[in-house]
Amino acid sequence: MQIEIKRQEILEDFEILFESTTLLKALYHIKNNTDNSLTFSSNCRSGICGTCAVRVNGKEVLACATMVNDGDMVEPLRYHEVERDLKVNKQKARETLKHSMAWLERSQEVSITKSQVAVTEKQSDCILCDSCYSACPVFEVNPNFIGAFALTRVYRYTADPREADIKASIDAIQTNGIWDCTLCGECTAVCPQGIDPKMDITMLRGTATQFGYSDPNFQAMDFGFGGGF
Repeated sequence: MQIEIKRQEILEDFEILFESTTLLKALYHIKNNTDNSLTFSSNCRSGICGTCAVRVNGKEVLACATMVNDGDMVEPLRYHEVERDLKVNKQKARETLKHSMAWLERSQEVSITKSQVAVTEKQSDCILCDSCYSACPVFEVNPNFIGAFALTRVYRYTADPREADIKASIDAIQTNGIWDCTLCGECTAVCPQGIDPKMDITMLRGTATQFGYSDPNFQAMDFGFGGGF
């Protein structure tokens, strides 16, 4: 069985001497037996930490949770600085959390019911693998886009009953945020935790309208009338 690995923009073929194994084990096999300079990231090897995320045949996956197949093409995550081979720097994606104010801005003391906790329980399962960041086509045209995983984190806190200043978070995601998303659902399709950022962003748009915001792209359209409404 052979797989291709993209290394410094060059595809290299590697032979795997066994079948029915995960991609991560295959990468370790190559490193230990064929080329010890092959560089990739891994940690828990159990699909929990998100460290080993890569792209296989154009789709973001966790290497430790993906079975390798003959002819697979493996490459690093998109829109990240590639440090070497499959290892990328995830710092830029982390910085979007600061720009989006993805935290409790002004906490208030309230009683929280189990049903209220359930609303954002799934969003709290994010393992920061950056798969949604890599899968998002918006970064092709807007590298300053906040990104799905930061926006889903914003939703997690704006939906939290303890947040006393929802508007501050909504204000922070108007530029390069919720209206820049195309709602294509690529982020949802690749999330290993089953989180649905597309729906979270849709919910944030609904909250934004309650504060008087609207889609600026819609406002700019003239619908063939030559000057808008």
